[in-house]
Amino acid sequence: MNQLPGAPAPLLIVDDDPTFSRVLARALASRGFEVLTADNATEARALARRHQPRYCVLDLKLGDENGLKLIPELQALVPEIRVLLLTGYASIATAVEAIKRGAHDYLAKPVDADAVVRALLDDDGGAGDDELIDAPDAPLPLRRLEWEHIQRVLTECDGNISETARRLGMHRRTLQRKLGKHPVRERPDEG
Repeated sequence: MNQLPGAPAPLLIVDDDPTFSRVLARALASRGFEVLTADNATEARALARRHQPRYCVLDLKLGDENGLKLIPELQALVPEIRVLLLTGYASIATAVEAIKRGAHDYLAKPVDADAVVRALLDDDGGAGDDELIDAPDAPLPLRRLEWEHIQRVLTECDGNISETARRLGMHRRTLQRKLGKHPVRERPDEG
């Protein structure tokens, strides 16, 4: 179990799932963090302004809001903040966009508290260039490539489903059905 040396470090959890926030807050507090929680962007900005947290664990989806938009806002309020983006819908496009916007690392849910602490305290700035550049040995399945492309276009459209559907040339309901499914997982080659 990772413990922080010295005084508690202020940490802001921004997630609209109250159960997840409560469990993660308790686990991180036991590891030496002084934990603040917010369930929306407005509350997160107010807490960041007031408490100047050193760390932030931010969910990608905050109800109707997009966590990616909040990253630069939090960094404008607290320039030295380290942001860890969490999501239940991991994609390469979203990970790259999160890093471009200033997140220090990116993890897919479900995630345990030790992985969160490792990502927050990692001194090399999170995901290194090698992790983003390394290509898989085998090509990605077509369904996974489609998922990645949809996520990239959705990010470019700031989460606007109608605009994303228009750009992709598909019906809005079809896009919503595809987004409602979990990301396609690669199957191991072994039996």
